[in-house]
Amino acid sequence: MGWWQINADTLARTRFVLSPLAETFAAVKLLHAGTAAHPGERAWLDAHLPAYRRRLAGDPVTALLIRSGLGRNWIADFLTPTPRGEADFEEEVVRVREASAVDARAHLTVSLAGPLPAALHRDDLPERAADLLTHVWAEAVRPYWDRRRRVLEADVVARTAQLSQGGWAAALDALRPGTRWLGDNRLQVNLHEYPPREISGAELVFVPITPQRHGWVSWEEPDRYAVVYPCSGVLADTGPEAVPESLGALLGPARAGVLVLLDSPMSTTQLVALTGQGLGSVGRHLKVLLDARLVRRGRAGRSVLYSRTPAGEVLVKAQRE
Repeated sequence: MGWWQINADTLARTRFVLSPLAETFAAVKLLHAGTAAHPGERAWLDAHLPAYRRRLAGDPVTALLIRSGLGRNWIADFLTPTPRGEADFEEEVVRVREASAVDARAHLTVSLAGPLPAALHRDDLPERAADLLTHVWAEAVRPYWDRRRRVLEADVVARTAQLSQGGWAAALDALRPGTRWLGDNRLQVNLHEYPPREISGAELVFVPITPQRHGWVSWEEPDRYAVVYPCSGVLADTGPEAVPESLGALLGPARAGVLVLLDSPMSTTQLVALTGQGLGSVGRHLKVLLDARLVRRGRAGRSVLYSRTPAGEVLVKAQRE
């Protein structure tokens, strides 16, 4: 297993950040795999996979570059620069474009775990990678970014609440497969057998993405490290359960949708992300549902979470049958 040595001060400074480039690279991974984790991903793939494959069919060098960079056990490092905080896509992708061609070829050799194909012995690999990422961002990620950003922000709220309740051990153990707190200042970051790294004193960030494939790690030694992880599946799924027509007629479709979503506790931010309704509208629906004793609220750290009461459970289940 791969693990990082990290002291208490570094862990205390750890933060969550959003990265449009990480979201876009995760989208490339999903397009490359072509398999969906839930109906929302399947619909997205159906909409964008044909055009992506046509683009790579017309550009065999870039197609080989991506296949090589998405290695079985390691991603070519120049494709995944470590996020430095909140930045827009254009600011982030410059770091891919300006990567050294020598470094890019070296990273690809690592991801391939073998010699570099002759077709990749060239100096424009970073530019080709940046061009593809820019295309995927423009065509397949940016049109959905407003909603995805809300989903990612909701995940951060949920993780922060988990952190407040159970500490870093609980939060890290639930982050993604292969990531867990080992004790003795050791953070396991994946299941691969790599030498441990001492990162005490560096900046450590956690970066959520919506595609539900495995995440990755990245670093800029010795100053900055990142763990990229798939956000909560209930948030990532863009195909929420349909509201029963009879329940919608009783409560109104929007309010009924809020009640149906509360199979597990959620914050208002999460509900806004999932419903697409404004914060004020969600707040009004929750007040009515609270007054009717169909939902209750409780505090988890600094977050207020809502869940269905037994009466709310009976009402939803009755309408589903």
